[in-house]
Amino acid sequence: MGINTHSSLVHTLQGIVGQEYTLTDPAHTLSYRQGIRFGVGDALAVVLPGTLVEQWRVLKACVEADVIVITQCANTGLTGGSTPDGNDYDRPIVIVSTRRLDGIQVIENGEQVVCLPGSTLYRLEKELKKYQRGPHSVIGSSCIGASVMGGVCNNSGGALIQRGPAYTQMAVFAQLDENSELHLVNHLGIELGDDPETILQNLQNGHYSDKDIKHDAGMGHDHEYRDHVREIDADTPARFNADPARHYEASGSAGRLMVFAVRLDTFPLEKNSAVFYIGSNDTHELDDIRRHILSTFKNLPVSGEYMHREAFDIAAVYGKDIFIAIQKLGTDAMPRLFAFKNFVDRTLAKVPFFPKNFSDRFAVFMCKFLPQHLPKSIRDYRDRYEHHLILKMADDGIDEAEEFLQTFFEQKTGSFFRCNEKEAEAAMLHRFAAAGAATTYRNVHSDTVENIVALDVALRRNDSEWFETLPQSINQHFIHKMYYGHFFCHVFHQDYIAKKGTNCDKVEEEMLVLLDQRGAQYPAEHNVGHLYHAKPALKKFYRQLDPTNSFNPGIGKTSKKKYWA
Repeated sequence: MGINTHSSLVHTLQGIVGQEYTLTDPAHTLSYRQGIRFGVGDALAVVLPGTLVEQWRVLKACVEADVIVITQCANTGLTGGSTPDGNDYDRPIVIVSTRRLDGIQVIENGEQVVCLPGSTLYRLEKELKKYQRGPHSVIGSSCIGASVMGGVCNNSGGALIQRGPAYTQMAVFAQLDENSELHLVNHLGIELGDDPETILQNLQNGHYSDKDIKHDAGMGHDHEYRDHVREIDADTPARFNADPARHYEASGSAGRLMVFAVRLDTFPLEKNSAVFYIGSNDTHELDDIRRHILSTFKNLPVSGEYMHREAFDIAAVYGKDIFIAIQKLGTDAMPRLFAFKNFVDRTLAKVPFFPKNFSDRFAVFMCKFLPQHLPKSIRDYRDRYEHHLILKMADDGIDEAEEFLQTFFEQKTGSFFRCNEKEAEAAMLHRFAAAGAATTYRNVHSDTVENIVALDVALRRNDSEWFETLPQSINQHFIHKMYYGHFFCHVFHQDYIAKKGTNCDKVEEEMLVLLDQRGAQYPAEHNVGHLYHAKPALKKFYRQLDPTNSFNPGIGKTSKKKYWA
C-alpha cells in the first residue's frame, strides 16, 4: 500500500466522519495508540465515527484499502489488547474509536438492554437505577469509563459473584469471511430491516417496537455461573478468559469482529446491603470462610474482595488521589478527570525539564498534605492483620453472614466488624484504588522501577494454598508485590513492581511456569492482549471469527500477518 493510497484512504475517512474526527497527527493519536499499562504502536489514522452507519462506512473503506482495523471502546484494558503493539505489522493500521457512539436502549420492561459500542458501565448503571435494576458489572473500573462492549468482548468478570463473566449470545457485528467479503450479521433478536445501513440506522435510532423483539433469541448472561462458582472441590478455575464455554460470536471476540451492539440481561437491585471487614494472619482461615459460604449459604455474597497488606500500603499512598476524587466528585466526573490528566501529561511532555507523568507525581505529592482518608477501624486492621477480606452481603444474606462470622471467629485468630456507611465506602474505594496504584508507583519512581509485571490469575476452585510464595530467584527482582482480587471466584490480580534493570519478560515467563504447575489459568478476565500467549482453543476461536487476520491481529502473541501467515 503506497503513500498515495494512504492519503486516499485518509481522504475517504475524512469524507465519512469529517476532518475533526480523523486524527493523523501522532501527538493527537497517542492516547489511542498507547495502552494505559502496556503496548504502543503506529497508526495511519484514528477515526471517531458519530453514527453506526458512519462506523460501517469506515469499516468498508478500510477493508477495500486492505488495512488492519483495531476497534477500540474505552482503552481501559490492562493488557494492551485494544492498541497496536510495535510496528512489525504487514499492513497499515486504522484505529476505530467508538467513544462517540454512546447509546443505551432499555427493553423488556427493564429486564434487558441494548448497548451501542460507546456505552459505559457507569452510564448503564445510572440508567438502570430508574428501573431498580443493575448491570452485569459495577466493578470500580466503571469509574474511569470502562465500556459495556469491552466487557463482553473480553469476557470480563468483575466483582459481582452471582453474575459471572460478561456474556451474551445476542449482538450485531461485522465479520470478514475467508474471501475478504464483509458481512453485517444481526443476531440481536430484533427485527431491524434487511440491508446493513437500514439495520444500523434503525438500531441507532431505536426504530423498532415490542413486536420486533424476539424473547427467545439467546442468553443475555451466563445462567450457570451461580452454581458453577459453588463447586468448591472442582480441580479447575471458576472463570478465565480462554474458557471455550463462554465464547460465542461477540462474547470473547477481543476485537476479532467489529461489534455494533449487544443485548444483555439486567438484574434486580438488592434492597439492603452490608459490608463486613475481615482480617486474618492465617490464609487457611479465609479459605475456610470462602468454602463454607459457597457450599452452605442459601444466599451468595454480592462480592468478596481480597487485599494483602502490601497492596493496602501501596494503595494508601499511590491510590489516595483516586480515592479522594471519587469520594468528593463522584464516579460521573472520573472520565473527564482522566481526560484532563492525559491532556496535562501530553502538554507538559513537550516542555523541557518537566518530568514524565507529571500529573501522577503532583497528585501523590499534594496528597501527602491532605488528611488521613481511611477510617481508624480499617487502619487498625491493617496493623493487626496481613490478609484483608471485604465481604458484601445483601438482604437475607446479611444475617446469615453475621451469625456465621460471629461463631467462626470464636475459635480463630482473625476477626471481623460490620462496617458503618463511611467504613463500607472507604473499604470499597480503597480496594478499587489498589488496581491503579502500581502504575502510579511506577510513574512516580521511574528512576528505580523497570516496569510492572502484572498477572491476572484464576486459581483452581479447590486450591487451598491460594496465597503465592515465590522462590528467592524470582522474588529478588521485585521492590513490591501487590496481591488483590475477587476472592470467592479465586481470581487474583498480582502486580509486581520490578527493580531497575530487571528483564521483566524473562521473569514473567518463569512465573507463568509456576502458575502452570499450580493448575492456574491466565489471564482470568482482562483478555490475553499482547501480554499472554493465546492457548489453542482461544487461537482457534479467533481464527474462526477472523480468517483473514485483519481485525486486531497479533493479540495472544499470534501472527500479525494477513491470513495468519
